[in-house]
Amino acid sequence: MSRILGIDYGDVRVGLALSDELGITAQGIDTLVINGSIKKLLSHVLNLKDKYDISTVVIGYPKNMDGTKSAKSNIIDDIAKKIESKLNLKVIKWDERLTTVSAYKTMKDLNISQKKKNIYADKLAATYILEGYLNSISK
Repeated sequence: MSRILGIDYGDVRVGLALSDELGITAQGIDTLVINGSIKKLLSHVLNLKDKYDISTVVIGYPKNMDGTKSAKSNIIDDIAKKIESKLNLKVIKWDERLTTVSAYKTMKDLNISQKKKNIYADKLAATYILEGYLNSISK
């Protein structure tokens, strides 16, 4: 069975999470440093697609707190189109409001050091994005 990839996009770092084969759970797998290189992101996603038989990508969609599109939404729209056309994957844009805030709160509750927070925050946010989507389709 195919899996679903969760992405928390940032201009410098991208958090990645992967579902299990049944689409029930999400686990953070990687934080990719791209420094603005969409090409590097696409190449990494292609490798993950082949390795894990990924059929769908859920990418965090940044909205303002009032639900309107943010300035970064256009970047995500462009990335989603590239993933769909170049990698032949279905892309779902998922409202990511407060996922990074939740990730930092979780890490604070677990007493994770500031240095390690920078390593884990994006991966954890990607996990929250993917979990939100998985929970929505299981209902």
